[in-house]
This record gives sequence, C-alpha cells and structure tokens, in this order.
Amino acid sequence: MDGARSTRRTVLSLSAATAAAAAASAAGSLTAPQVAQAGPRPRTPSADLRSILREIDPKRIEATVRRLAAFGTRHTLSSQTDPVRGIGAARDWIFERLQDYAATSEGRMTVELQSFVQPVSPRIPAPTTITNVIATLRGSVTPERIYVVTGHYDSRATDVMDAVSDAPGADDDASGVAVIMELARVLATRKPEATLVFAAVAGEEQGLYGSDHMAQRYKDAGADVQAMFSNDIVGTGDAHDGTRPQKRSVRLFVEGVPTSETAAQANIRRSVGGENDGPSRQLGRFVKEVEPDDMDVRVVWRRDRYLRGSDHISFLLRGYPAARFTEPRENFAHEHQDVRVEDGVQYGDLVEFCDFGYIARVARVNAATLWSLAQAPGTPRGVVIDTTQLTNETTLRWQLGAEPDLAGYEVLWRETTATGWEHVIAVGKVAAVTIDLSKDNVFFGVRAVDTAGNRSPAAAPLPSS
Repeated sequence: MDGARSTRRTVLSLSAATAAAAAASAAGSLTAPQVAQAGPRPRTPSADLRSILREIDPKRIEATVRRLAAFGTRHTLSSQTDPVRGIGAARDWIFERLQDYAATSEGRMTVELQSFVQPVSPRIPAPTTITNVIATLRGSVTPERIYVVTGHYDSRATDVMDAVSDAPGADDDASGVAVIMELARVLATRKPEATLVFAAVAGEEQGLYGSDHMAQRYKDAGADVQAMFSNDIVGTGDAHDGTRPQKRSVRLFVEGVPTSETAAQANIRRSVGGENDGPSRQLGRFVKEVEPDDMDVRVVWRRDRYLRGSDHISFLLRGYPAARFTEPRENFAHEHQDVRVEDGVQYGDLVEFCDFGYIARVARVNAATLWSLAQAPGTPRGVVIDTTQLTNETTLRWQLGAEPDLAGYEVLWRETTATGWEHVIAVGKVAAVTIDLSKDNVFFGVRAVDTAGNRSPAAAPLPSS
C-alpha cells in the first residue's frame, strides 16, 4: 500500500510540473516548481531509426574493408596515379562509391575531393597533395547545423615513412572508412533535419593532416559543427590475444577540459568545477542515451589513448565538440606493423583479424547517434546561470532556438559526484527559468525538445551577471 501511494504521488507531481511549466510559458513567468522525474533514460528508437539500423549490412562492410586492403598500401606518400596500388587508387574508388550513393539522394547529397598541398614536415619529406573524400547530406530543416563523422583511409607499415611495403590497414582504418561509407549509403535516401557529413580523410598517420585541413576549412567558414566523431580502429571486439572477446562493446573517448580552452575560460571552469561538463562530455552522455540495445558504449573520460591520437583532435583544437570511437582492446601486433610471421606470430593489419558483424554494430551506434542528433533541435546556446546575488534558488537563461518544431526545454541536474544526469524537468518554451534548488549543490544542464520528443544534447551553463 505504501508503494502504491508513493507511485501515485510521483505521477501527480509530474502532472503538476507539466501543467505549471505550460502555464509559466504562457504567462512569461520565470518560475518553475521543484518537481522532477528521474534522470534521462535510454531512448526508444523511432520507426525511422529502426529502419536505418536494419539496413546496415555487414556483407557490404566486409566488401569495403576487403577492397581497401587490396590496394596493397594506402600510405600518404604512396602513388597517387597508379590505378591499382596506392592511396590514389583508394581515393578514386572511395569517391566513385560515394558518388553512387549520392545518386540515390535526389540531389541532397554531394561528394567532393578536398585537396591541398601539405608542406614539408617531420613525416612529409616533400610537398605532398593530400585529399579528403567528403560526402555531405544537406539537412532539410536547419542545414546550417552540421554533424561530422570520419574514418581515415591512409595506412602505414612499421616505418611511418615506408610508402612501398604492404600496409593493408584493414582495422586501422579501413574499418572506420567502411563505417562512414555504409552510413552514407543508408542515409543518402533519408531526409535528416540537420546536415550530415561523411568523410574519408587522409594523412592521419603522418600527422592528422587531412582532418586538420577539413576542420580549419569549417572554422574559416564559421560553420556550426555541433558534433564530430572519428571512427578509428573499430574492426573487432576480439583482440586475438587470448583475452575474452568483447563483441558488444566499443570505447568512446571524450575529453573533459576542452583542448581549445583559453586562460579566461580555464579560470571560469576552475571556479565552478566544470571539468566534467564540457561539450564533448555532453556528447558522451548523449551517445549513451541513444546507443542501440545490442551494444554497450564504454565512455572513457580522456581525449584519447596514451601515446596516440585520432582525427577528432583536429576538431577539438578548433573548439568543436568531438569524440573518438575505437574497439575495446587493441592488438598492437596488428597495427603499424610490417606484414610478417615472426616466432610463430602473425604481424600486420590483415583482413582476417576483422569481425564484420562487429563493425556493423559500431556503424549502428554511429547511425543512432547521428540520426538522433540531426532530428533533434540543436544544442541550446548562450546558457548561463545567474550569479548576481546570493540566493538558494537558481535562475538559468538561454537563447530560444529557431527550429520550427521546437516544443520547449528541459532542465537537468545531478549531484556533483554523479557521472550522468539524475533529474529532469520540463519548463516549456521559455528562455529563462528559476528553480528552487541551490546552484551551489548540483550541476545543471539545459536541453531542447521538439514536438516529436527528440532531445538535443545538454548544454552546461556558464556564470553570468
């Protein structure tokens, strides 16, 4: 009986909160009741998303990985004119396949070769043309809002300057390129509300040069890149080293302190304890909410692994939220190694060590993330917390979004020791709200919701007068 009364009170409180929020919105009030439901739960995929996930095909992914490995080497310094072997042949093949996918999009998807000359650098002995292959699926509602996903199509052998030896690069990173190409194929026929970009970038092994150029192009254009994901070494959940396979797990590396943080921003972060609330950390929380049932995303609170780095760093350097997907346990005999057998051990990044069902599941994680981001409103902008006076209440303000299907906003909060959001309250289509909860004791976030119930990533507030 006591349990029934408790449940009844919760339902009534939620109803009261919803009604009060609606009234506050209509009246322009800045006050909402301190009534909340439990924190965000995993989201049920829409019918459209379920259809997208079903269409991701392990056999097509396998064909892509095998074809890329068959170019022999895709080293950045290898031949760009040989039609059979080298990075140029791989570039042309990727471009042709993406053009085939774009042909099904009724003009919404365009494909480009984004080329530039990289000057001499420690791993570039002579000026070298580097080319990214980029497919852009223009959004139907807010095309200026952009979400990027990449894999790098260059490969390497043991010697990073060896452009001649076989470097099949099946896992590192034909697997990531297969993910972005399969996403491009499946999503080309859809109409996302925001713009999706599928990029096979080059020059990663020589110094992230392709992604660096791409990110700078976006920065120079003032592009609104709201999230970027690198898929780098996503070929298998089995390390082939005697450890137990983790075929339903993928790591997602998300930084805490922003790479692009200025000294002034660092002072603010230290004053409010915002080390765990940067935009990339919010992406990590978002991915966990939308992950498919058959995969467990292990969010790692680091920018990347020790001694290594991937293309998401190029975007982090420009202040864009970004993260990196990679398999749960790597076998370093199968990465950055000449193909050989030594003391009975097979070295080299060979196709035989890839699991195409696993890569397909990683592709589904990406698809669920990108589609959920593109269909939801954009992450709220200008979120601030009023710090002009001492009070036990909390006032939050933000800019109203311009999406035509914007329904309103939700305020989230959690204990300062909690990793994820614990409570959420709907506050209506307003630009400010006051909650009877002390800002000193918890962390807050604000997210947007549309009329179909799609939710954006949360944005943490900054102190403001």
